[in-house]
Formats: sequence, C-alpha cells, structure tokens
Amino acid sequence: MITPSLDALRTALHLLGVSVWIGGQIVLAGIVPVLRTTAPDALGAVARAFAKLAWPMFLLIVLTGIWGYVDIDAPTKSSAYTITFGVKMLLVAVTAIASLVHAQGTSRAAKAIGGAASLVSALGAAWLGVLLAHPT
Repeated sequence: MITPSLDALRTALHLLGVSVWIGGQIVLAGIVPVLRTTAPDALGAVARAFAKLAWPMFLLIVLTGIWGYVDIDAPTKSSAYTITFGVKMLLVAVTAIASLVHAQGTSRAAKAIGGAASLVSALGAAWLGVLLAHPT
C-alpha cells in the first residue's frame, strides 16, 4: 500500500473543498428553478443552508491552496507555470467576488450574473489547477 503523505492529505482536502463549492453550485442551478415554481418560500432557507456549507469549504480551498503554494519551489517554476498560477488566483478572486454579488444582490439580474460568474470562474480555476498539477 502507498504510504499517505501530508501532500496527499492537502490535495484531498483541497479537492473536497472544490467539490462542494463547484458541485453545490451545479446542484443548485438545477434545484432553484424547481423551487421557484414549487416552493418559492424555501429559496432563502436553501440558499442560507448552502452558504453555511460552501463558505467554510471556500476557506478550506484557500488555506490548502496557500499550503500547496508554500510547498512548491516557486522560483524554479517556468514562466508558463507562473502565468497560469496568476490567472488561477485571479479566477479564485473573481469567484469570491461574484459569489458575494450573488449573495448580497437584491435584483434578479445581480443574483443571476453573480451566480453565473461565480460558477464559470470556479470551473476555470479548477481547470487551471489541473494544468498546474500536470504541467507539460
């Protein structure tokens, strides 16, 4: 059996956070339209329940991301790696800001644009994370 390492633990925790953050948004994208027609009063409670799970997972993503960055030897990385990492960090910031716009927005447009921008930027950050883990 392969011996577990702290790097493996960090990666597993990072993936757990990403799974809940992105997966939850995808699930809600399917559930919210149904709730709007069948149980509109439940929308707020569902959103608050998701936020109680999602934001701690976002914090986990950030903390394990910092841990991972500290563990790499950044000065030895290629310029392509560094640029990819920078774009990923930009997308992480966009997903956080867009999520806040979605959560705090009072108009349907703010909620829709914030939610869509959060999901798209999170998916982009996840893709860049895969590229960083498997550079060619």
